[in-house]
Amino acid sequence: MNRLSINNKPKISISWSGGKDSMLALDRIIRSNEYQIHHLHTVIDAELKRVGLHGVPEHLIEKQAAALGLPLKKLYLHKDDSHATYEKLISEYIQQLKSEGVELIMYGDIFLEDLKAFRDAKLASAGMQGVYPLWKEKSQDLINEFLNKGYKTRICAANKKHFQTSQVGRLISQEWLRAVPAGVDVCGENGEFHSFVCDGPLFSSPADHQVGEVVEKTYHFKVKNADGSVSDQQSSFYFASLF
Repeated sequence: MNRLSINNKPKISISWSGGKDSMLALDRIIRSNEYQIHHLHTVIDAELKRVGLHGVPEHLIEKQAAALGLPLKKLYLHKDDSHATYEKLISEYIQQLKSEGVELIMYGDIFLEDLKAFRDAKLASAGMQGVYPLWKEKSQDLINEFLNKGYKTRICAANKKHFQTSQVGRLISQEWLRAVPAGVDVCGENGEFHSFVCDGPLFSSPADHQVGEVVEKTYHFKVKNADGSVSDQQSSFYFASLF
């Protein structure tokens, strides 16, 4: 299997949410000097033109990519009640990467075993592999490293169950972290919150943006129980309106 590019470094695509974990993982990838970065790729809601549960508008993801000096591939997801639509989008994208000689994808996952297993299975079916620079490291160590490197990231979404509106739209700082409720991962790895990176040492200039009002949105979804039955669930998030 030929994984090498013309400069003898394997080509890699960066799974890019715009948040702190993907930024720190990318920082490590770049500083390792072991890979040729082919591009960033982001899944964007085709109707809302925003990044999934982050709620970050498409044009701000474009600003990040420009500030990082990296190409951006946008994968537009049309929403429905089936996970199959997402799986089809990702499978087609992986096959496209394969045809372009890219056989590695970087992810900023930390400890979610099920998600990693899903990603690895998809990649393996195409003879590709995942790269996980942050895997199994302590969340507190990772957020400290992120802040100590000089990155700035803003809370763009947070679960209402854990956070108040006053905590949303703010930059993550040690002060903000001290107010994180007990039981909440300080990197939000369980989906408790999401962030938008707006500046840092790899940015040629800040990803300029404005912060508007905080809005609440409730999601309704179905969960399959251990006994095979399906129950209706809901979750409410606060979103900072970034523009």
